[in-house]
Amino acid sequence: QLQLLVESGGGLVQPGGSLRLSCTASGSTFDRYVIGWFRQAPGKEREGVSCISSSGGSTNLADSVKGRFSISRDNAKNTVYLQMNNLKPEDTAVYYCAAAPIPTLVRALCDRTTHPTYWGQGTQVTVSS
Repeated sequence: QLQLLVESGGGLVQPGGSLRLSCTASGSTFDRYVIGWFRQAPGKEREGVSCISSSGGSTNLADSVKGRFSISRDNAKNTVYLQMNNLKPEDTAVYYCAAAPIPTLVRALCDRTTHPTYWGQGTQVTVSS
Protein backbone atom coordinates (compact mmCIF):
# COMPACT_ATOMS: atom_id res chain seq x y z
CA GLN A 1 0.00 0.00 0.00
CA LEU A 2 0.98 3.60 -0.41
CA GLN A 3 1.97 5.54 2.67
CA LEU A 4 2.41 9.11 1.55
CA LEU A 5 1.90 11.31 -1.50
CA VAL A 6 4.02 14.44 -1.73
CA GLU A 7 3.54 17.11 -4.38
CA SER A 8 6.25 19.52 -5.47
CA GLY A 9 7.00 21.96 -8.25
CA GLY A 10 4.39 24.61 -7.64
CA GLY A 11 5.14 28.31 -7.60
CA LEU A 12 4.50 31.68 -9.19
CA VAL A 13 4.67 31.90 -12.97
CA GLN A 14 3.69 34.50 -15.53
CA PRO A 15 0.89 33.84 -18.02
CA GLY A 16 2.20 31.74 -20.88
CA GLY A 17 4.82 30.14 -18.68
CA SER A 18 5.35 26.52 -17.73
CA LEU A 19 5.65 24.43 -14.59
CA ARG A 20 6.13 20.73 -13.97
CA LEU A 21 4.51 19.29 -10.90
CA SER A 22 5.70 16.05 -9.35
CA CYS A 23 3.81 13.65 -7.13
CA THR A 24 6.06 11.18 -5.36
CA ALA A 25 4.75 8.28 -3.33
CA SER A 26 6.28 6.15 -0.65
CA GLY A 27 5.39 2.48 -0.56
CA SER A 28 6.07 -0.57 -2.66
CA THR A 29 2.91 -0.88 -4.72
CA PHE A 30 2.88 2.39 -6.64
CA ASP A 31 2.34 0.57 -9.92
CA ARG A 32 -0.98 -0.77 -8.63
CA TYR A 33 -2.50 2.68 -8.33
CA VAL A 34 -4.26 5.03 -10.70
CA ILE A 35 -3.01 8.54 -10.01
CA GLY A 36 -4.79 11.80 -10.60
CA TRP A 37 -4.10 15.51 -10.39
CA PHE A 38 -6.85 17.72 -9.02
CA ARG A 39 -7.02 21.43 -8.33
CA GLN A 40 -9.06 23.72 -6.15
CA ALA A 41 -9.27 27.45 -6.61
CA PRO A 42 -10.59 29.73 -3.84
CA GLY A 43 -14.35 29.49 -3.59
CA LYS A 44 -14.57 26.65 -6.09
CA GLU A 45 -14.97 22.92 -5.85
CA ARG A 46 -12.04 20.59 -6.33
CA GLU A 47 -11.91 19.39 -9.91
CA GLY A 48 -10.07 16.67 -11.76
CA VAL A 49 -7.34 17.93 -14.06
CA SER A 50 -5.64 14.81 -15.35
CA CYS A 51 -5.40 11.15 -14.44
CA ILE A 52 -3.21 8.27 -15.51
CA SER A 53 -3.56 4.51 -15.35
CA SER A 54 -1.27 2.31 -13.29
CA SER A 55 0.85 1.41 -16.31
CA GLY A 56 0.73 4.88 -17.85
CA GLY A 57 -0.96 3.58 -20.95
CA SER A 58 -4.22 5.44 -20.47
CA THR A 59 -4.69 9.08 -19.57
CA ASN A 60 -7.49 11.57 -19.14
CA LEU A 61 -7.36 15.34 -19.42
CA ALA A 62 -9.98 17.91 -18.51
CA ASP A 63 -11.22 19.92 -21.49
CA SER A 64 -9.91 23.13 -19.93
CA VAL A 65 -6.32 21.90 -20.07
CA LYS A 66 -6.23 19.85 -23.26
CA GLY A 67 -3.43 20.95 -25.53
CA ARG A 68 -1.60 22.62 -22.64
CA PHE A 69 -1.10 20.00 -19.92
CA SER A 70 0.20 16.46 -20.09
CA ILE A 71 0.56 13.71 -17.52
CA SER A 72 3.15 10.97 -17.27
CA ARG A 73 4.54 8.59 -14.71
CA ASP A 74 7.77 6.81 -13.87
CA ASN A 75 6.92 3.77 -11.79
CA ALA A 76 10.60 3.09 -11.09
CA LYS A 77 10.69 6.45 -9.29
CA ASN A 78 7.21 6.21 -7.75
CA THR A 79 6.46 9.54 -9.39
CA VAL A 80 3.74 11.07 -11.56
CA TYR A 81 4.35 14.33 -13.39
CA LEU A 82 2.01 17.04 -14.60
CA GLN A 83 3.60 19.19 -17.28
CA MET A 84 1.76 22.48 -17.54
CA ASN A 85 2.44 24.76 -20.50
CA ASN A 86 0.89 28.03 -21.64
CA LEU A 87 -0.43 28.64 -18.16
CA LYS A 88 -3.34 31.02 -17.71
CA PRO A 89 -4.49 33.00 -14.67
CA GLU A 90 -7.49 30.69 -14.39
CA ASP A 91 -5.09 27.80 -13.73
CA THR A 92 -4.28 29.38 -10.37
CA ALA A 93 -5.19 26.88 -7.66
CA VAL A 94 -3.85 24.44 -5.13
CA TYR A 95 -2.95 21.29 -7.01
CA TYR A 96 -3.33 17.92 -5.32
CA CYS A 97 -2.41 14.45 -6.39
CA ALA A 98 -4.47 11.47 -5.37
CA ALA A 99 -4.34 7.72 -5.75
CA ALA A 100 -6.89 4.96 -6.14
CA PRO A 101 -6.08 1.26 -6.43
CA ILE A 102 -6.64 -0.71 -9.59
CA PRO A 103 -9.02 -1.60 -11.16
CA THR A 104 -10.19 2.01 -10.80
CA LEU A 105 -10.90 3.52 -14.21
CA VAL A 106 -8.93 6.60 -15.16
CA ARG A 107 -12.02 8.60 -16.08
CA ALA A 108 -13.83 7.50 -12.91
CA LEU A 109 -11.03 8.90 -10.78
CA CYS A 110 -10.87 12.18 -12.67
CA ASP A 111 -14.60 12.85 -12.62
CA ARG A 112 -14.66 11.76 -8.97
CA THR A 113 -17.11 8.94 -9.56
CA THR A 114 -14.53 6.94 -7.63
CA HIS A 115 -13.10 8.52 -4.50
CA PRO A 116 -9.32 8.41 -4.08
CA THR A 117 -7.82 6.38 -1.28
CA TYR A 118 -4.92 8.75 -0.70
CA TRP A 119 -4.44 12.50 -1.10
CA GLY A 120 -1.34 14.62 -1.02
CA GLN A 121 -1.09 17.86 0.89
CA GLY A 122 -1.20 20.08 -2.20
CA THR A 123 1.08 22.58 -3.90
CA GLN A 124 0.14 26.14 -4.82
CA VAL A 125 0.28 27.26 -8.44
CA THR A 126 -0.18 30.96 -9.07
CA VAL A 127 -0.31 32.37 -12.58
CA SER A 128 0.01 36.12 -12.53
CA SER A 129 1.93 38.94 -14.17
